[in-house]
Amino acid sequence: MKNIDLVYGGGNIGLMGLISQTVFDGGRHVLGYFIPKVLMAKERKADMSLHSDAFIAMPRSYGTLEELFEIITLAQLGIYNKPVILLNINVYYNSLLSFIDQVVEEGFIKQNAQHIIVSASKAKELIENLKDYYPCYEEIALKLNWNSEQLRHSQINEIPT
Repeated sequence: MKNIDLVYGGGNIGLMGLISQTVFDGGRHVLGYFIPKVLMAKERKADMSLHSDAFIAMPRSYGTLEELFEIITLAQLGIYNKPVILLNINVYYNSLLSFIDQVVEEGFIKQNAQHIIVSASKAKELIENLKDYYPCYEEIALKLNWNSEQLRHSQINEIPT
């Protein structure tokens, strides 16, 4: 577990506070993006994804789930091709994983898109998954040029007049 830096949402209490302090005390870089203003949320997420090598969701609440599904959606579109890992401590995410299995079974998510999410029950397993990760999003979405100018232009064109 050497040479692993941390980019995260910036909270300094609870589990993330403990993890960030441990990483920092271990001599690694810790970059916290804590921007409390609602208007800056999208910029914060985009910046975090640019500076990270993986997205790891630990047992948390609505904010984590919202960010998790946004990253999964970006991966499905071919915009984000880094590991998306659920740290499934004490089977916390089992119900969510079962739900995703059901949605795939019913045909709402393609079978190969199901592999965007990797689950690990322990930190050591998570590290191994990071080492062995290979994006497998073929046929999910075409690789498009997702620069911000094109996105702004396409959004402007889609506004009804």
